[in-house]
Amino acid sequence: MTVSCGIVGLPNVGKSTIFNALTAAAAEQANYPFCTIEPNVAIVDVPDENLTAIHTRINTQKVIPANLRVVDIAGLIAGASKGEGMGNQFLANIRECDAIMQVVRCFTTPSVVREGPVDPITDIEIIELELILADLDTVSKATERVRKKTRSGDKDAIAELAVMEKAKAVLEADRLLRSEEWKPTDIKMLKPLCLMTIKPMLYVANVSDDDLDGSSEHAQKVAKKAAATKASWIPICGDLECELRTMEDDDRSMFMSDLGIEVLGLERLIAATYDLLGLQTFYTAGEKEVRAWTVHKGWEAPKGAGVIHTDFEKKFIRAEIYSVDDLIEFNSESAIKAAGKLRTEGRSYILQEGDICHFLIGP
Repeated sequence: MTVSCGIVGLPNVGKSTIFNALTAAAAEQANYPFCTIEPNVAIVDVPDENLTAIHTRINTQKVIPANLRVVDIAGLIAGASKGEGMGNQFLANIRECDAIMQVVRCFTTPSVVREGPVDPITDIEIIELELILADLDTVSKATERVRKKTRSGDKDAIAELAVMEKAKAVLEADRLLRSEEWKPTDIKMLKPLCLMTIKPMLYVANVSDDDLDGSSEHAQKVAKKAAATKASWIPICGDLECELRTMEDDDRSMFMSDLGIEVLGLERLIAATYDLLGLQTFYTAGEKEVRAWTVHKGWEAPKGAGVIHTDFEKKFIRAEIYSVDDLIEFNSESAIKAAGKLRTEGRSYILQEGDICHFLIGP
């Protein structure tokens, strides 16, 4: 299960800088608008100390981390929903992502081109209005299609129409769909439309190197906006993160210590994204490989097994499970078994963060 996040924002807010800092890629950076035309894509390994702990105690040929797909999408401007700027191409790229990371300019560097003063809230509202308008167009067309089906008295179509009309009303009021409460059945009906304003949003406040904790007025405005719109936020200094990425390990550690930085922005971003999407990690470990798997919190064991192979969910019999903490304490699987810590779980077992699983699959 690969999670996909799209990095969006107005031109010249530092999207490509953040992308480069997080992925160690080399997307073009410039201080003029529309430097990014085609989306830059990177698959990022998820930093995971548990994999190291497992590998040091279980002899294996390969270690495979979970990964995150990060897409740096062209800058959005007012009118994008009607094709202005990169327009429809930009919006199509967002629809394909599981979550949106909106980079918001909270730095005041004069060398980076901008019309007018730094204003993070107005920047956010410009982008979100375009997403609302694009979603409204999609929902309006879907509503008319579903309305035609209701003429025959189709009960499913009648229920679907009620959901579409609710979504349309929310968007017509210039509100984000994620600000509304939706039943699971509603979400299922809306999912095929790939609506953007219902996707989880992480605001990435691109701050100056003297505001690493995001305590400045600009960054705090972003924090308040996130709290008011059921979003999350994180402060990151894109320029500093890029610089740290180019350093040797020892120099980086010393520099981070001097600045009071405990972890790189990549780790903080991934943790925030996992929390935003309600994700967690379980592991499989054997002679061939130790591997991290990403699943949603609350998933039962068969569904988790289905991430490994689709047939495994249907053919699931049971799972033998212990935790990374158990392995650290007892140092081997045999010692875990001897201590009675190896559990046998059935189809109703809810997977937990840090579980190490052996799935028994039937024919």
